[in-house]
Amino acid sequence: MSESLLHKLKGLLAEKPISLHVPGHKNMTIGYLNQLNFKMDVTEITGLDDLHSPESVIAESMQRVTKHPDYDAYYLVNGTTSGILSVIQAFSSKKGDYAIVRNAHKSVFHALDLIKAKAQLLKMDVSDVTNQYLGPNKTSLYDQVKDSKLAVFTYPNYYGECFDIKTVMECLKSLKIPTLIDEAHGAHLGLEHFPETTLNLGADYVVQSYHKTLPSLTMSSVIFIHKNAPYREEVIKYLSYFQSSSPSYLLMSSLELAQKFYEDYNSECFFQKREQLIQQLKSKEFEVIEVDDPLKINIRYKGYNGYELQSYFETQHIYVELADDLQVLMVLPLWHEDDQYPFDELLSRIEDIQLVERQWDINTSIPYRTESSVYYGGEIQQVRKIDIKYAKNKILANHIVPYPPGIPLMFKGEKITEDMVKLMDYWCEHHQSVEGIKNLKIEIKDE
Repeated sequence: MSESLLHKLKGLLAEKPISLHVPGHKNMTIGYLNQLNFKMDVTEITGLDDLHSPESVIAESMQRVTKHPDYDAYYLVNGTTSGILSVIQAFSSKKGDYAIVRNAHKSVFHALDLIKAKAQLLKMDVSDVTNQYLGPNKTSLYDQVKDSKLAVFTYPNYYGECFDIKTVMECLKSLKIPTLIDEAHGAHLGLEHFPETTLNLGADYVVQSYHKTLPSLTMSSVIFIHKNAPYREEVIKYLSYFQSSSPSYLLMSSLELAQKFYEDYNSECFFQKREQLIQQLKSKEFEVIEVDDPLKINIRYKGYNGYELQSYFETQHIYVELADDLQVLMVLPLWHEDDQYPFDELLSRIEDIQLVERQWDINTSIPYRTESSVYYGGEIQQVRKIDIKYAKNKILANHIVPYPPGIPLMFKGEKITEDMVKLMDYWCEHHQSVEGIKNLKIEIKDE
């Protein structure tokens, strides 16, 4: 029998890893989670309220999550996914189609599949900086969303880039179309010198993964529901459908502590250490790509792809969020006074990385589809497995999803192009974790 998960985790911690990835507590070195105790893992005994029918302490705890006066906050103990599923389900019987950005998280498409819904995939812009999906194309947005019953946007994108969400929201409001904003990587937005949250723009539903950027436990998120949001009572009902009937008091307490951290936070220390880190990386000839969200930085080195860079960082037990063919993504800690993050050790380990510049260029021609399209939810019943090399012109039976970030780059029902085959080969060659590919095989529609 292979080693246990517990043994594996103990081995990782013995290496004294340094986290530049989620969750936001960075191996319990950031925030107030030292106030938690495993003895707090209890159930709904007298006095502890019930998340699914909150009337006392849990209700009061959620009421204290006051990021904006127009919203009510609800704890999510099954992650942001449960909030997304609940909102999309609540709109399922309403007239019209969904409008979805192509860089939506896989949970959005899972929600569409559950209700066999049709969705308009919006025309997209691609970032010139990171080579990733950025946001919907504004020039074509009006015509694409005008008959929609719900529009779903990801903001910011996984790499920390923001698009002109204000103009997009103005367009949706003029059409009276409700909005769901997947702000999973934006629980810290609104802090001083960070981008603005869409809570300030009147979105109907905003989901935030507190655990990704704030110091709370993994799976702990919050959905913010506008007081005038359509079908809000149905969404609240479905929150009980898509969440455990035994919600974790540790997760809920960690959300409470993370909210307190957010309210107390002073960003001065963060920006000082961020600048030190950037200068250390540059002194080792790394290229540092700064984006809209200061919490994210993208790192490159001439002649190296991101997977190689990730390996070099891991030789120093520095773990980044993800790698792609161009770069690695680092999610920085929200450094604060008296935190326990090993910052000096991080600088020292970066100093020990030795790379020699290469003269060849890295291929960055990822075949992103940016045109508008239609997504049909539901399962493809007749499928078969084939080797990737024979996949050209076949119809995908399952999404192809690099994880992280958990965003489908190839959709079920799409015809596989030659470029898509090359990209899948590239991922396999570099041992990238990709859902939908196993042993060089994928599932296609059996015709």
